[in-house]
Amino acid sequence: MSAERFDCHYCKESLLGKKYILKEDTQYCTKCYENLFANSCDECTLPIGCNSKDLSYKERHWHDQCFKCAKCSRSLVEKAFAAKDELLLCTDCYSHEYSSKCNTCKKTIMPGSRKMEYKGNSWHETCFLCQRCQQPIGTKSFIPKDNGYFCVQCYEKQFAYQCCACKKAITTGGVTYQDKPWHRECFQCIGCKKQLAGQRFTSRENYPYCLECFSNLYAKKCVGCTKPITSLAGSKYTSFEERQWHSECFTCMQCSVSLVGRGFLTQRDDILCTDCGREK
Repeated sequence: MSAERFDCHYCKESLLGKKYILKEDTQYCTKCYENLFANSCDECTLPIGCNSKDLSYKERHWHDQCFKCAKCSRSLVEKAFAAKDELLLCTDCYSHEYSSKCNTCKKTIMPGSRKMEYKGNSWHETCFLCQRCQQPIGTKSFIPKDNGYFCVQCYEKQFAYQCCACKKAITTGGVTYQDKPWHRECFQCIGCKKQLAGQRFTSRENYPYCLECFSNLYAKKCVGCTKPITSLAGSKYTSFEERQWHSECFTCMQCSVSLVGRGFLTQRDDILCTDCGREK
């Protein structure tokens, strides 16, 4: 009874007593494995054999002795490195050639360390501080002011106007009324609380009113229709003996002809055209 064969899957040579490599449950002699599957070194272009370490980065491969800084040739094995234009550099060479300098401490910002950037300037994360509280701003919102940078809370305390209604800081927009600042949403009619920003309004005793509330509260009433008469909304009116009418309501009590620009007669509280007045 013959012994079971144990051959290389590709060249069929016996692997008994020889070194071999399993790939996906299939055995290969070392020579066939290297020819079929070994990666080529990105530096020396030779295959990375079974007896060498295969170091890889972004689908590129190196022998461990070839994995070196492109500038100073120091080994990068198990060391931090950076990539620039397809070149691998040790952190010292990369920092010297390419790293930005911190705008505060003027020291190099090392590759891999966290940094903050704003309008072409860079900072170490621990150097980018609020000018008022001197705490790192980090990823929080900030506001630039006079060549300095402030966290929102400090900016509001030091620079922002405070709404005269709610007493809170006005950070965006806002309106001014009688030289006082207001949030747009806080600038309201004193009567109905409707927002007045961007709307026509008037005031009485320094309080703002929408036209409707002002008319209802303070405008004189038309004798004809009893509704308010206000010139704020562009209404025209006629006044006679302390009584007022909308122009369209100033008509003869009897025949309803318009009396605007015409002569008229009075009979007690009634206003009559001259024709109806003579008939009386």
